[in-house]
Amino acid sequence: MTDRDFIIELFCRVDDMMRDVKKHPQAKMYPSELVTLGIVFALKGVGSRAFYRWISRNVKDLFPQLLERSRFFRALKNHRHWFKRFMAKPSLIGLIDSFGIELIHPRREGRSEKQIGRKGLSNRRWIVGGKLCVLLNHLGLVVDWDCDTADVYDGSAFQALVDKVADEMLVFGDPYFVKKDWQPTNLKPCKRGEWNSRMLVETFLSMLTVICHFKRLRHRVWEYFEMRLAYTMAMFNILVQWHGLEPDDDGFVHLSIAEFSL
Repeated sequence: MTDRDFIIELFCRVDDMMRDVKKHPQAKMYPSELVTLGIVFALKGVGSRAFYRWISRNVKDLFPQLLERSRFFRALKNHRHWFKRFMAKPSLIGLIDSFGIELIHPRREGRSEKQIGRKGLSNRRWIVGGKLCVLLNHLGLVVDWDCDTADVYDGSAFQALVDKVADEMLVFGDPYFVKKDWQPTNLKPCKRGEWNSRMLVETFLSMLTVICHFKRLRHRVWEYFEMRLAYTMAMFNILVQWHGLEPDDDGFVHLSIAEFSL
């Protein structure tokens, strides 16, 4: 499948899920066009300037009303809430984990008054940036997510993700979600290596790191950082279900987005 064929089919799938979202009378681009390009932006894993040059050079004819670069990314930011349409439903058992995303090199900390990231320990390394917390269902699909600066404690910053599904999911997480004054009945802390099914989260994060260059992002405004995360979560749910979820003989569903690397 060529890049053009992939983008065309992606647009068709996105458009089917956004039929009830109407185009604003003064808007140039349709909502499904914006979401499609937002997902491709997340998949491409490059900066905003490089991505805009790429779509202008390769697929501009597919999006004849493509906005000027700054307006285009501002539109993606303003409509990042559309990601909710692509989130999966909760299941009886779920997984939660956080992932540090470097925004600047630690040596550059404090050089800018507009720095959005903070220094924190993530995945046993010090970074200056943000932290993504993701809630997955039993199939490995994203149910919900949230983000904060890298210096926050998981059990304090991401309580809402667990509380939202208190009546629907038993959530397994690492000990960093344990907090003395917050003990939800649906949270099951697991020590390192204690419950092997939690490796599903590591698989999810590894795919994003390798395919989307997700470990280091270069956003300088928090809203654009959130926008990148939102379209990345939507992208993952769409691509892993591209050919349907087919379990093997043991009932395990193998997840992969490698074939869609641009």
